[in-house]
Amino acid sequence: MSEQLGDKAHNPKPGLAVAYRTWAEGGLGISVTGNVMVDRNALGEPANVVLDEQSDLQLFKHWAAEGKSGGCAIWTQLNHPGKQVPNFLSKEPVAPSAIALGGGLEKGFNKPRALEDAEIRQIIQRFGTAAALSKEAGFDGVQIHGAHGYLVSQFLSPRHNQRDDHWGGDADRRMNFLRKAYGAIRAAVGPQYPVGIKLNSADFMKDGFSEDESMGVVKALESMGIDLIEVSGGTYESPSMMGHKVAESTKKREAYFLRYAESLRQHIATPIAVTGGFRSSAAMRDALSSGATNMVGLARPLALVPDLPNRVITDPAYVLMLPTPSTGRKNIDRMVMLNLTWYETQIHRMAKGKLPDLKLSAWITVIDTLFASGVSAFKQRRA
Repeated sequence: MSEQLGDKAHNPKPGLAVAYRTWAEGGLGISVTGNVMVDRNALGEPANVVLDEQSDLQLFKHWAAEGKSGGCAIWTQLNHPGKQVPNFLSKEPVAPSAIALGGGLEKGFNKPRALEDAEIRQIIQRFGTAAALSKEAGFDGVQIHGAHGYLVSQFLSPRHNQRDDHWGGDADRRMNFLRKAYGAIRAAVGPQYPVGIKLNSADFMKDGFSEDESMGVVKALESMGIDLIEVSGGTYESPSMMGHKVAESTKKREAYFLRYAESLRQHIATPIAVTGGFRSSAAMRDALSSGATNMVGLARPLALVPDLPNRVITDPAYVLMLPTPSTGRKNIDRMVMLNLTWYETQIHRMAKGKLPDLKLSAWITVIDTLFASGVSAFKQRRA
């Protein structure tokens, strides 16, 4: 999830520590942060947090300490957006190849420039630097964001990576950016520090990253010593991670990517987490008992019920029904991306020490979004 709680210098606002303490006290085992950018010149959203040599590490140390409340572990999710940068933040974003986003995103995101070899290597080192700083700040691990169409995902995708050099040309060379980024992180943090990845099972797009390619990436990462694979899927061009075009058979099991995790489990011993779609204690218990996944990942439910892990553990019949917020005016809902920002508003309530409000008026989110972003509120940040 994106908290949008970075300050003007892209350090974490104090409210981030409050929100993560609330989640930790709610029973989480591992709390993975919303994406922390490794390059302050490449932001996915206006209020992203950035971790680099210019960051105020004391603020990150406070965030990490509060996120460990009650015995919870907290990992930073390290990310670079590549070309998934809204056009009001960058006139010319960068990507593996100079290929524009599709799926209706053309108006909100500018066509990127293809990265030079030296730039690619600099970004790789930024991942290593951010990981080293995460460890120094007291975070318990790091996760590479390799899903949802961000830069790592772009390098892996034959649709978006059409290079013919060391960084592309076939499935093996498209893995080189991720291999090098993981290597830089591992060199920075040592062999015992946990390093995981959030990886697409597939992009669910024609000519995109496939399940077979994903399986190959996982096997390669396991051989290199990755500690945790979090399975997700889709991009903002085809947002399967948000339940877009999910099959009825999948809905019955709740988890969007459990079938892929089951096939993955036949080939690897690395711990697996599955995120996306879980809403009931029964489905979570079934997924764990099946052996397909070692961990259940929760995102939007935690924005509404921060102690949901404790509720699930104590109540085998627990079910959460997510509301569908709306102003009653579809054009306004769409302009402020209500399906995203309503949940951000709930996180911002927690950052102020308040509880989420499942009956929160959608108009409150509209007002908050306008107040926080001004005219940018009407510009597309995501799909």
